[in-house]
Amino acid sequence: MALIEQAAKRLEELRRAGVSIPEPAPRAAPPAAVAPATPTAPAAAAPPAARVTPIPVPAARPRAPSGPTVQLDLARLASMGFITPDMPRSQIADEYRVIKRPLIANASPSSGIENGSLIMVTSSMPAEGKSFSAVNLAMSMAMEMNRTVLLVDADVARPSLPRTFDIPHTPGLLDVLGKAADLSQVLTHTNVEKLTYLSSGRHDARATEMLASDAMTELLTELRTRYPDRIVIFDSPPLLVTTEARVLATHMGQIVFVVDAERTLQNDVKRALATIEACPVKLLVLNKARTAGQGAYGYGYGYGYGN
Repeated sequence: MALIEQAAKRLEELRRAGVSIPEPAPRAAPPAAVAPATPTAPAAAAPPAARVTPIPVPAARPRAPSGPTVQLDLARLASMGFITPDMPRSQIADEYRVIKRPLIANASPSSGIENGSLIMVTSSMPAEGKSFSAVNLAMSMAMEMNRTVLLVDADVARPSLPRTFDIPHTPGLLDVLGKAADLSQVLTHTNVEKLTYLSSGRHDARATEMLASDAMTELLTELRTRYPDRIVIFDSPPLLVTTEARVLATHMGQIVFVVDAERTLQNDVKRALATIEACPVKLLVLNKARTAGQGAYGYGYGYGYGN
């Protein structure tokens, strides 16, 4: 019998005989084999994320006009008989709607009229209503949906628009031609949304020569082409009083000739129109014509002239 079996049998006999035999302590399990740690290179630190500093974007702002701005007293102008954008429908407003339609059509590039967007408003003699008509045409055209208007005070000898608008006389047309000012500095923006104004500027004894110069041709090209929707209206001197109007007429595509129904002599009309034969389009406005059956004055309109 194996020794282990004999020992086990003897222990069993002793227990039966009442001998207390302590239980053997459990053997500890051998430690698990642990693989030696393999030294490893420390993990490379991840590169810090690139820090992006957002560039603040300013909120969009409406484009501020570069030149001066004036507030026209529209209530005052309306009381003087001028058209204003906020006035109710009136006879004079409707009359100028009729007058402006062919002018706007002729100003379109598709009309084939050279410089059709350059319109001169003149008369044969002073006080026949040319400035009144120039302002009303400008106001009426400024109410068009797809047009902007530049009103130029080209009556360089006796400018009347500053007095009409009740605004200071500022540098303008002749200052630009004389290189004393830049155009962007003298274009005056008004509170009529689509109407801009250019003063006649300083007085100059060489005004006729300046209007006939290459600088004038370049200026008119810029005024005509910078904005395709722009119509430029010139309040001109009377044709039979100064030489400036005749020179200015050579640059124009259209001329609006104002005739005082009760004052202008027919011979003066013929003489004045003879001085501007080169302009392709001449349109006549009959000012202060009495309405049939009424004592009130009104306005008439026609092409050319007759007996």
